Amino acid sequence: MGGRGNELTVTTPSDREIVMTRIFDAPRDLVFEAHTSCEHMSRWWGPRRYQISSCQIDFRPGGAWRIVQRGPDGDEHGFRGEFREIVRPERIVWTFEYEGMPGHISVDTLTLEEEGGKTTLTAISVFDTAQERDGMLQSGMQEGAAETWDRLDEYLTVLAGSAAEGS
Repeated sequence: MGGRGNELTVTTPSDREIVMTRIFDAPRDLVFEAHTSCEHMSRWWGPRRYQISSCQIDFRPGGAWRIVQRGPDGDEHGFRGEFREIVRPERIVWTFEYEGMPGHISVDTLTLEEEGGKTTLTAISVFDTAQERDGMLQSGMQEGAAETWDRLDEYLTVLAGSAAEGS
């Protein structure tokens, strides 16, 4: 964890999909756990220049989530969705909507596969139209996702240390 050169890969296998993949040097139980609560998500979600000003996560199928980020200029950006499926520690399916563009909702599936103590996280986002997918690609999401997952990688080091202390 913390800078092993594991890079984010972004592909577009169809005109309505974005697939992001990255390998984390952590067991999948830990990577999964980092997605389950505001306690964890507020430590790594979003680019560094933003702070989490509000977070609600009801981590169960049918449960809602909402995260609001505050930028250095004081502007706030809200994101929300609903958890559709949770299979611990393998998969999370949720909807994703940027409140600044209401009605443009993607369905995101995170899958976690572990091999040799490392976890491959694959996030597949499916959009209603090619235009919505292209709009997301043009929004700077790749840079934001890369920085967010760098922060997740750093936070996994903290979580691993906490888990080791608790055992």
